[in-house]
Formats: sequence, structure tokens, C-alpha cells
Amino acid sequence: MGTAQSPGAGQPTGTPQTPGTAQPSGATQPSGTAQPSGATQPPGTTQPCGAAQPSGSAQLYVYGIVHAGRALPARLRGVGRPPAQVRLLPVGELAAVVSDVPDDLRARRRDLMAHQELLTRLGTGAPVLPMRFGMVAEDAATVERAVAAAAPTHLAALARISGRTEMNLKAMPAQSQVEALVREDPGLRRLMAQVRARPGYEANVRLGQAVAEGLARRASSAADAVLAELRPLADGFVRGPDVPGCVLNGSFLVPDTASERFREVVERFAAAHRDRVELRLTGPLPCYSFVPQEGERPEPAPAKAGHAAVGG
Repeated sequence: MGTAQSPGAGQPTGTPQTPGTAQPSGATQPSGTAQPSGATQPPGTTQPCGAAQPSGSAQLYVYGIVHAGRALPARLRGVGRPPAQVRLLPVGELAAVVSDVPDDLRARRRDLMAHQELLTRLGTGAPVLPMRFGMVAEDAATVERAVAAAAPTHLAALARISGRTEMNLKAMPAQSQVEALVREDPGLRRLMAQVRARPGYEANVRLGQAVAEGLARRASSAADAVLAELRPLADGFVRGPDVPGCVLNGSFLVPDTASERFREVVERFAAAHRDRVELRLTGPLPCYSFVPQEGERPEPAPAKAGHAAVGG
């Protein structure tokens, strides 16, 4: 099985953004404009192994796994140009969401966005286990065997994310607040006085490092505080990979009924602590971060959000 993978393997698709170009504190973004923490793939599915080289119409592009019997949204289209027609491949209680493989499948922005937008639409009203961009199987039988082999894990994971979406939060130091940092930090004031008295390259480097570390400490403290407010609103939380310029990169599994409240808390906290931290909230997103990896057992479904209907 061959796959074409987006840059930054291990993260869901979208339009990557550099943390250093963060939007104003408290800014929120729609799905598909940033990358949440650690995208995974459901166990028993195709494994990424480089760019896809379609060798015939039998190959299938796999978008995700859903409950059998649900209807696909109207006019749902997949990757490629023209967009591929998407269909369900039933496998017992489950179904794989698939299409034919485009002849020129590559990690282009057009196809990355099409993949993520399709998953976002699929996740409206019923759960979907998302695949990374570019998951390609040799034929339908390969998909059927893989999905059937991991069916109990897939069903448990679908139950866990039902009625929930992923929200990703990144926290960055407030770079414009050096004066506030200097007022609060006597050690930094002494270092600045030393640099003024004995200027030089090494002294300036030490001062720059001290300022950066001080801003990061203030932002980290604020990030810990906002986590304490947000985690009770979510049914799950995972830290993502380190992102340059960020003191926090984490994803939350948020019940649909709590999503507006979750967003309000982020915006209120960002406004109250803009002198310490800039927050960037992205979502709703497909639940990449809450799909168990190969060999993992999914966590049980939280009790406080009911199982969503499986039908279209």
C-alpha cells in the first residue's frame, strides 16, 4: 500500500501557520487553518510510506471510518481535479469512506484542504475516525481486511468521539510586553544595567536570552492557568508536539454542547491576560488527536455526552 503524505507527518492536514505569525491574542480560527497536535490513524489501516504512485483504478483513497448505514452529505467531493466522487465501503458495523485515487495525487494545498473539509463535513452530526492525508490502499479487499481486523477498536473510538469535536489551543509569549517583564523582574533589571555599563556582543546575547526566557515563563504560567479552566469543559486533553515559539500546543475533545462555552472561556482569558500570553484557538477539527494509534486501546466513551445518531 502506498500513500502520499502531507508535510509534517503525524499532524492533520490544513494550512500550516508559523506560531511567530500568530493572530491577535484570543483569535479563533475555522477548521482547516492550523494544525492541531499529533494526528494519528486508526489501527488496522494503511500505513504512510511515501508518495502514492497509482497503478490502476483498483486503488482506493481512504478518508476515514464511520458507522455503517449512515448517509453521506450531499455533493460530498474528495481530492483531485476534478474532485473525486466519494462513496462508502461497508465492512460489517463499519464503513470506510473512500474514492478512486487521482492520477496526480500530491500534498498540494488544494487537496490538503479538500481532505480536511470533507472530514469536517462528515463529522457534523455523526462521528468519523479521520485518516491522514494520502492514505491509499491497493484495493477494496485490502481496506475490508484492515477495517474488519480492528473493528472493536474502531467502534470503541467512534463511541468516544461521538458528539464531540477537537479544539486545538496554542499559547505564545506576548512579545510586546518586554517593559512589563522588566518591571516585574529585578534580576533582569540588574542585567540590563550591567549591559548598559559594559555593552558588547556577548552581553547583548545574554540579555536577549534572559528576555526571551522571562517572556516564556510568564506565558507558561498563564497557559497553566487557562488549562485549569478549560480541562473541566472537555472530555479529553492531549499535548501535541513542540511548536517553535509556543509554550503550549494541546488539543481538547470538546462536547458539542460545550463548544461555545469553551470558546468564550478562551476569549475571556486571552483578553484578561494579553500582557502575558497570546492564545490561538482552532476548531472544530476532525478528532485526529483522539484516534488510538496502532496497538493502543481506545479510552472508554465519556459518560456525560450521549451517543450521537448514526444516520445521515
